Amino acid sequence: MTAMNIATRYSGFAMIATLTNLFGQEFSLWVYTGFFDVYIGIFVGTIIGLLCKYYLDKQFIFSYQPQSSIDDAQTFFAYSLTGIGTTLLFWMTEIGFELIYGTKTARYVGAVIGLTIGYVVKYQLDKRYVFSKQDI
Repeated sequence: MTAMNIATRYSGFAMIATLTNLFGQEFSLWVYTGFFDVYIGIFVGTIIGLLCKYYLDKQFIFSYQPQSSIDDAQTFFAYSLTGIGTTLLFWMTEIGFELIYGTKTARYVGAVIGLTIGYVVKYQLDKRYVFSKQDI
């Protein structure tokens, strides 16, 4: 697969995972409104987006075929670890926009900006550390 094909696919999957994340947040806020509802929504959206993005990256970017359930779990764990810093960046950006502008629209603009920056960094981390055994 060429670098342009990878970039195009990865961008498309990042958009899908971003939308999945935001819809997860909205669903969470629809189900629960109360103490820390926005933060719970951000967490729920993050988990849903993570699962979606892992599947898409594993299958269609890195063509990774786990050797066993344990191998898949270990790979998912490594994938999750590479996302800690990028997730913190995303959360800080989203929450920062929420605190500065105080609107849901601003919060989601912050989310999209944070996720975009995070996904650019995350691809490089995953390529080097998570799926480094794969030919891409």
